[in-house]
Parts: sequence; C-alpha cells; structure tokens
Amino acid sequence: MTQHSLLTFSRRGFVLVSAGAALSACVSTPTNKGVASGTRDETAAALPMVNELRRSKGLPTLSANSAAQQAAAYQANRMVKAQKMAHLIGLTDSFLIRMKDGGVPLPAAENVAAGQDTVGRVVKAWIGSPHHLQNMLGNYGGLGVAVAYDAAAKNRPYWAMVLCR
Repeated sequence: MTQHSLLTFSRRGFVLVSAGAALSACVSTPTNKGVASGTRDETAAALPMVNELRRSKGLPTLSANSAAQQAAAYQANRMVKAQKMAHLIGLTDSFLIRMKDGGVPLPAAENVAAGQDTVGRVVKAWIGSPHHLQNMLGNYGGLGVAVAYDAAAKNRPYWAMVLCR
C-alpha cells in the first residue's frame, strides 16, 4: 500500500506555528546539512512533470530551488533514519524551523511519500491526492525533490518535495 502525506505552511499559519516554535526554541534543531550518501536529488526529473501539470491548469511554471532541494533531501534522509514517513519526526520537530534554517523562501509546502520506486510514480501518486495536488498547484515558484534509501529500511524509498515562494 502506498502512503503519502502533506504539510502546507502559509502566512496565516505563521502565528500558530510561531507559538510552537517559541516553545521548542530551547531544544537545538539540526540544520539541513549532512545529507546521507543514500539521498538523491530528483528535482530535475520531477520538474518537467510538475510544470506540465501546472501549464495544463494555466499556472506559471516552477524553477529548481537549491534551498528547497536541500530541505527535501534533509527530510527524505530523516525519514529513512526514523524508518517512517512523516512530516514531523520527534517531539521538537518544526516544519517552519526546518524551512527557516535551510533558507527556504516562505511560504512553503512539503509533500512526502514512501514506497514508490520512480519519480514518475511518486509524482503520479501526489497528483492523485487532492491535498498534494493542491500543494503542487499552489502559488509557488521554487521546487526541490529528493529520495533517500537505506539498507536498514530494506532500501524502501522515502520521498520529499518542497515547494517555496
């Protein structure tokens, strides 16, 4: 069974997330550096698919964004280490802090998935999910996509897509 999930951050949600971020400020949060070697950048492969979708809806195309790509790689790697697909891993995790630490232009959104063996299959799965589709059709200009594998996770692929302003 294929699993996927999403997280969207908007300016309206900033106030709510800021309160949570303030509470977690006492705990050190890892930066988006130190991505494992089993993590691969799939932005170039995903970008034409996402842009074709956006063009079909009369929307402007996206460009590769290095900060979004690094944030996607970092999240895919974190999911491998945790051996679970999730936006938030650990009690002190914060999407907003991860994006800010990585220099990702806000607002931003994140799609995650696990189990798909190709970028085409994961993009198709996200298109088939109303909330993921909404993220891909959102008012964004940048994109980063990554996949991570780990032998301890039986080489199950964990995917992350970050869309940003």
